[in-house]
Amino acid sequence: MNVYDFDKTIYRRDSSTDFVLYLFRRRPALLRYVPSQLAAAFRHYVLHRITKTQMKERFFSLFAACPEGAAPYVTDFWAGHRKHLLAWYRRQQRADDLIISASPRFLLEPVCRELGVTRLIASEVDPKNGRFTGLNCHGQEKLRRFREQYPLAEADAFYSDSLSDSPLAGEAACAYLIKKGEKCRPWPGTEEK
Repeated sequence: MNVYDFDKTIYRRDSSTDFVLYLFRRRPALLRYVPSQLAAAFRHYVLHRITKTQMKERFFSLFAACPEGAAPYVTDFWAGHRKHLLAWYRRQQRADDLIISASPRFLLEPVCRELGVTRLIASEVDPKNGRFTGLNCHGQEKLRRFREQYPLAEADAFYSDSLSDSPLAGEAACAYLIKKGEKCRPWPGTEEK
């Protein structure tokens, strides 16, 4: 199977950020969450006082202010954002592909169905309150969850835009770094096995 990161690999941008921005446009009252989101980003990236999972929970906490939660907005979001899916993926897509992402599962499931991708590992986030029910699916956690769900599988190829995915890239038969949407080059420090 080939394994793909989603954001900035198959999707040109960051889908979680785009979804929150979409919610701000649909429900401007949610802009009151911006100060706490910025504070959480500062506490994570600058002060290193909270984990990435905690920072993202703060980022997604605005879901609780939507009476119906965030899930009802997902279909409309993808109607306007599927244009950011990158064509290079469709050209090489295989039936046994796996997408593994730090973005919330509820956000990616509809677009994966549309793409015909049946295997998805993503962050488990409650669309009603933005809380994680596990760790953010990022870095070493991607490899752990891949091994947990597919203990006997080997990734024929792995594609990602981020060096934070090096743990999973190192386990694949070959790995590729995606830059600027479609430029694909061998993963730094790895050789095809």
